[in-house]
Amino acid sequence: MNSPQLVSPLIGYTIGVTAARRREELTALLRRRGAKVVEAPALRIVPLEDDIALRRATERCLSAPLDFVVATTGVGWRGWLSAADGWGHGARLAEVCRSAAVLTRGPKATGAVRAGGLSETFSPATEGTGELLSWLLARELRGARVAVQEHGGPLDGFAEALRERGAEVIEVPVYRWGPPEDPLPLRRLVEQTARRELHALTFTSAPAITAFLAAAEELTLTEPVLAGLRAEVLPVCVGPLCARPLEEVGITAHCPDRGRLGSMVRALETALPAHNRREVRAGSHRLTLQGNAVLVDGGTAAQLPPLLAAVLRVLAEQPGRVLSRAELLRRAWVGNQADEHAVEAAIARLRVALGEHAGLIRTVPKRGYSLVAAQ
Repeated sequence: MNSPQLVSPLIGYTIGVTAARRREELTALLRRRGAKVVEAPALRIVPLEDDIALRRATERCLSAPLDFVVATTGVGWRGWLSAADGWGHGARLAEVCRSAAVLTRGPKATGAVRAGGLSETFSPATEGTGELLSWLLARELRGARVAVQEHGGPLDGFAEALRERGAEVIEVPVYRWGPPEDPLPLRRLVEQTARRELHALTFTSAPAITAFLAAAEELTLTEPVLAGLRAEVLPVCVGPLCARPLEEVGITAHCPDRGRLGSMVRALETALPAHNRREVRAGSHRLTLQGNAVLVDGGTAAQLPPLLAAVLRVLAEQPGRVLSRAELLRRAWVGNQADEHAVEAAIARLRVALGEHAGLIRTVPKRGYSLVAAQ
């Protein structure tokens, strides 16, 4: 059976976006491909340009030559240089960093360092801080001065390991993660995940995952959320480092080959249809079920409400098999309270949505409903 070619590869899919930074860019990329996007920033970035700790750390960096400088994020590196420039120290800080070995965590940090007129000495392929630490520990560190630009919070064990080897470590807190200004969208996103109303959930940072899981715990929805992420809701992370908090709770996330927003969207275009797309024969027709969309014989995609799409997916698992109202209620109404009258109403609405193909849904008196078997 040949698959119909969809003009919009993500049509029918509802995708949650938890990013704070570059959220508009990611949302636009997804909508351009036909997806419905639910925006719910899990965190917000709190700049520390006027923070006393950042200024003191910068002044320590300028008080004597640095041997090593670690840039962990592009936004953090640019923010640090911008803050130093505002205090009149920009040129001096750039010169101090230029005379040191600069280590960068991934392409974004590398790009920011190069844009500032510097060049990196080492950058690991995995974008992990573990490789940065291993590289440093392989050097003589006694008496060395190391500046570490943090990203949202202290790096677990990084500075301590360097200090144990005799280094003077200057931690540079350029920004920190804070809760979103409005927590309601994140709570709704958690609830939608628990009810399996999303088809994918995207993350661009590990702290965002931590915040999402904390919100689930606060709402006492941890178990249904994790169950959703193991089944219908595809978790997609920008890279392996980002995915670690999910791995720690037993969730396998899908990651693109390259840690870029464009790569993540392209990975979604491939992974989502493989995860949530079905083609079946019903009567003499070919049905393609993709997310909340249904195509009949490769025609125009009809968008269905999530509940009706869930009912149709259950019926399409085995065309011709009669499902009772109780079984449909149990399998399609995840996390919702309803009775068997709701099934009758949903079937009626589904037939209206199918229009001229309403006859594909068959009523079997006193038994239930089925999708017409293939002819």
